[in-house]
Amino acid sequence: MEKIFNNTEVAFSLKSDTELERAYFLFKLIESQPLVRIGTAVTNFALKAHLPVEGLIRSTVFDHFCGGINERDCLSVVDKMFTKGVSSVLDYSVEGKEEENQFDAALEMTLKTIEFAKERLAIPFAVFKPTGLGRFALYQKIGEGKSFTTEEQEEWNRVVVRFDTVCKMAHDKDVAVLIDGEESWMQDAADDLVTEMMRKYNKEKAIVFNTLQLYRWDRMEYLIKLNAIAKAEEFYVGMKLVRGAYMEKENARAEEKGYKSPICHSKQATDENYDTAIMYMLDHIDRMAIFAGTHNENSSYRLMELMNERNIVKNDSRIFFGQLYGMSDNISYNLAANGYNVAKYLPFGPVRDVMPYLIRRAEENTSVAGQTSRELDLIKKERARRKL
Repeated sequence: MEKIFNNTEVAFSLKSDTELERAYFLFKLIESQPLVRIGTAVTNFALKAHLPVEGLIRSTVFDHFCGGINERDCLSVVDKMFTKGVSSVLDYSVEGKEEENQFDAALEMTLKTIEFAKERLAIPFAVFKPTGLGRFALYQKIGEGKSFTTEEQEEWNRVVVRFDTVCKMAHDKDVAVLIDGEESWMQDAADDLVTEMMRKYNKEKAIVFNTLQLYRWDRMEYLIKLNAIAKAEEFYVGMKLVRGAYMEKENARAEEKGYKSPICHSKQATDENYDTAIMYMLDHIDRMAIFAGTHNENSSYRLMELMNERNIVKNDSRIFFGQLYGMSDNISYNLAANGYNVAKYLPFGPVRDVMPYLIRRAEENTSVAGQTSRELDLIKKERARRKL
């Protein structure tokens, strides 16, 4: 397989010299764990104290990792990326809400992104987080097998209605919807609810996609069981495959509560789990659709090789590669330039409300071995190329 991900001219073709320098500055900061911790603390303090820092945040970290403060604000980014064949997934990245009116607002925003996607070839997917539509504690209580109070049952019924409202509109508008994965101790309830949505709306093809976090050692067993159910009940399976985003939190809770960590024992085991899931889904691609969310070059090459071995065309509508906006442009843009389906997650929302997402993203970059140094190496290479 030809190695294409070192082509920085293609990777950074949309970045001006100023934007490239900003990216270099940001990843240099993120490379240092102490600086990330200090920056996180200072930013949280400044926002809570209502200090005028939103403009500074907007012009630096926000504009690098986010598309805008609302869906229309994102359109210039969406259109710009699509000139290079890279699609967008508008991701309303407001996290940690607990109130019913906030869940209803997230529902309305998700429906709005589906309408946006229906109107634009550049936006092939919508997305939402389960806890964007309902309280974390409800999912957790179901996962623990505990009974709801009458009030909690009524609240959960509203969560189910919100899920169904989104998935029904996605089906009616023919827009696929990605449902993100979260912490393991709430995921069972989310999995069951997403499976129910697949039963209803994936009869003709995969519209509803769940998320498989493959740093969990139990996820292949789950995928195989789900495939058996789908085959027996005649519906399609859509799955976003990722490594996972809550490793430190998962390990800490397992240690605190005294149970076996759900996380694979090593990075290598996680990588093998991911590639096994890719191969399994390709082996059953007649009834499955894959959104391969990865910043890992080897996994991307592996999927490309497997598609080639199986004579699957590069732009098969059942297979998308996905990365986060502001990261791994060397993968996204080079894949698109070579004819593959690629979509960038494009977070958006008010600066203050999106800060938990941005902080989590910075923390993840410091904990993933080699990710930040790889970004820096590529940026340095492109700076040198431009000077020549």
